[in-house]
Amino acid sequence: MDKKTDFTQGRIILPLMRFALPVMLAMFLQATYGAVDLFVVGKFATPEDVSAVSTGSMIMMTLANIITSLAMGTTIYFGQQIGMGKAKRGGEIIGASIALFALLGLLTSILTPFFSVQIATVMQAPADAFAKTVGYVRICGGGMIAIVAYNLIGAIFRGMGDSKTPLLAVGIACVANVAGDLALIAGLGLGAAGAAIATVGAQVISVLCSVVIVSRKKFVFEFHGKMIRFDKEIISRVLGLGIPIALQDFLVGISFLVIQAIVNTLGVTASAGVGVAEKVCGFIMLVPAAFMQSISAFVAQNVGAGKMDRAHKALRSAIAVSFSFGFTMFLLSFFRGSLLTGLFAKDQGVILAGAEYLKSYAIDCLFTCFLFCFIGFYNGCGNTRFVMAQGIIGAFVVRIPVCFLMSRWEPVKLFHIGLATPCSTVVQILLCFGFLFFLSRKNGANGKI
Repeated sequence: MDKKTDFTQGRIILPLMRFALPVMLAMFLQATYGAVDLFVVGKFATPEDVSAVSTGSMIMMTLANIITSLAMGTTIYFGQQIGMGKAKRGGEIIGASIALFALLGLLTSILTPFFSVQIATVMQAPADAFAKTVGYVRICGGGMIAIVAYNLIGAIFRGMGDSKTPLLAVGIACVANVAGDLALIAGLGLGAAGAAIATVGAQVISVLCSVVIVSRKKFVFEFHGKMIRFDKEIISRVLGLGIPIALQDFLVGISFLVIQAIVNTLGVTASAGVGVAEKVCGFIMLVPAAFMQSISAFVAQNVGAGKMDRAHKALRSAIAVSFSFGFTMFLLSFFRGSLLTGLFAKDQGVILAGAEYLKSYAIDCLFTCFLFCFIGFYNGCGNTRFVMAQGIIGAFVVRIPVCFLMSRWEPVKLFHIGLATPCSTVVQILLCFGFLFFLSRKNGANGKI
């Protein structure tokens, strides 16, 4: 195996940073990819279009996150096999994963457009923006198979310790999306529908280019078309690792959709403002989110090699780097939030509403570095059921109840509603520390951080 992709020996922080940087850049481009839609719509369309893209993109992001989380099963399983010196099994893992995710992509591409009206209704999309929200979900939903393919490609290569190929794939998608948005929204005035068409088109282009790139790469294992089959053993392992992560992310995503639905009842300005703030949050959470994915691959290899000490050291290093960034983003988001939300909207009411909501996320920046790194660590260890449990508790025991209570606190303020997120994060961190203590008692010295 290439030493650059072998995390089981040598230094820790530099290899982790080298791996995390392309992941972070890919996530930055991914965030830019989604933010460009809102930016162009905010500058060249109406608040109704902004609201539609805000609500619709949150729905699509939830679906995409489910697929990404499920694909983590492939990343973890592949990484553990590499750690155990069984990299040649990679072709079989890839083939089974392709068969599984092709079926999932087909199903979501059919069902999402079919239920688009019901989805917009459940989300309580403002009446003025309802039709545009339905249209956005219908178009993007039809392209889910491309989103599934992109996420699977990224998961496979991260499992092999390669974070550069997924970066190239999302870079292609980002460029294509920017071009599409400018042509369809700014040029043709298609608003939310133009944003949806550009998004799907960019994903298709990215996947096609990725297939060409992958076909020219050399691997240490054999892979051919006959390996694309439903291998019961491999699929059960991938799903066993991925389903708890996906279920957790799904339920967490539902909790944020509930928050968006509550905010939608406050009108178009509040709806658009929260949507803008969520796009900003996609950027300020980049570093902890990148380390979450990177630690999963790093820890998975070391777990496979039986080197838990290296896994714990990686966790400490990632938290330290992530916190320094999180503190900086707290200062910027809390005290200069309007500068950030102003990048995605021209309506002053939307800008101020977004900045008010963003203040609560600024507080969350101080805690997310701990939570995301812990989640990546536990995913890499294979403790995905615990990850699922703490996510569900955070979402349904804390985030939704706090959001509901704050929405009844007169006068209603978006800052108060947004506080539901840092409250949930604190509880989840306490659960993560508690589980670490439990493991230390169970496993002795090897369980200590």
